[in-house]
Amino acid sequence: MNGPAGATPHASSRAAVLDVIRAAGTISRVGLVKATGFTGATISTVVRRLIDDGLVLESGRAESTGGKRRVLLQLNQSSRFAVGVHLDHAGITYVLTNLGGSVVARMSRAGVGTDDPPVIMERMATEVDALIDGAGVDRSRILGLGLVAPGPMNQISGVRLSPPAMRHWEDYPLAGVLETATHLPVVLDNDATAAALGEHWSGDVGGTSTFAAIYMGTGVGAGLMVNGITYRGASGNAGEIGHICLDVNGPECWCGARGCTETLAGPGAVVAAARADAELARTAGLTDSPQRPRWLADFAAVTRAALRGDARARLLLEDSARYLAVAARTLANVMDLEQLVLTGPSLAIAGSFYLPVVQEELNRSFFSRATHSVTVRLSHSAATAPAIGAAALVLQSELVPLREGSRLPENLGEAEPSAQPAGR
Repeated sequence: MNGPAGATPHASSRAAVLDVIRAAGTISRVGLVKATGFTGATISTVVRRLIDDGLVLESGRAESTGGKRRVLLQLNQSSRFAVGVHLDHAGITYVLTNLGGSVVARMSRAGVGTDDPPVIMERMATEVDALIDGAGVDRSRILGLGLVAPGPMNQISGVRLSPPAMRHWEDYPLAGVLETATHLPVVLDNDATAAALGEHWSGDVGGTSTFAAIYMGTGVGAGLMVNGITYRGASGNAGEIGHICLDVNGPECWCGARGCTETLAGPGAVVAAARADAELARTAGLTDSPQRPRWLADFAAVTRAALRGDARARLLLEDSARYLAVAARTLANVMDLEQLVLTGPSLAIAGSFYLPVVQEELNRSFFSRATHSVTVRLSHSAATAPAIGAAALVLQSELVPLREGSRLPENLGEAEPSAQPAGR
């Protein structure tokens, strides 16, 4: 764990204690006092209520240090579950996670295509039921459903400023419709932001609480974690490195600008370049249709060709990686990062080509490299990261909610968690 619990503005002492137990894995009551700054009496009361609620278990005793062996606490992983859904034109991914963020069931289905939103919502409700029933989980233990999609999410209505293939989803009341259809509370967010939260919640970034997740699916983005809090900016647009300008005279992007990272490094750019090479298109077995929903399948085909030793396919991926590396360096410079995680469906496919290029760029050109390095790694769950993060949104909002209005990292140190024994 990185820093005291008091650095994070939890909504209650209950939320703070549960978050510390989650992050630590196992910890004693004395350890909780040290980590949170709460009194022993407060910790005893909160822990007792968490145990009574089935959220926390006593899991044995620590090794003796000369006195009485301390009782260790840990999450009761199977006490609660959350559904995470990644909605995309290329596919819909569903996961069911336990309290610790580990996936207990998953499935992938066809994307939204050009179908009308009500048709997709009906299908999603059926597929969510199938996911839960297939896992044999009691619905009373499911806290809710997290739904994430490309582009910023309007927390009231749904997708806003969406890519061209999902324009018919703008202002559609996603949350309300899906809540009615599934009978579960629904939380909305951006897929790249969710991917970063999933990395943090599951503990895959170790003790680092400030990092960025570079996300590449059909588009390019980034999710930002600052002191354990997802940083979204004023309108949910923070981390949009897909729309950093890398070439002022470059191709026009769907966002209205030119030379964006997404137009130069995204899967669509790689596939378009591969299609322009008739021989490569033939040997890679690219589909006849250049439609955006096929980009991931065609991107995977180019990657397989590169893995088979096709020099032209490898060159296209390395060109894409160099553009992505420059955008990653820009983000690392702005945030003075120590860790970057590469994630998303496209990087799950081709991450082995991108990882060394991004790491080399940061080793060579990161502004603060004389002071510290930036570690780049590939997510262990890159393909399903947005869906896992969507489930983590539910777990966080229901079990470790933050104080309303907490947004700017500069103010985190001023917020002391409440010393009230329990409640939300």
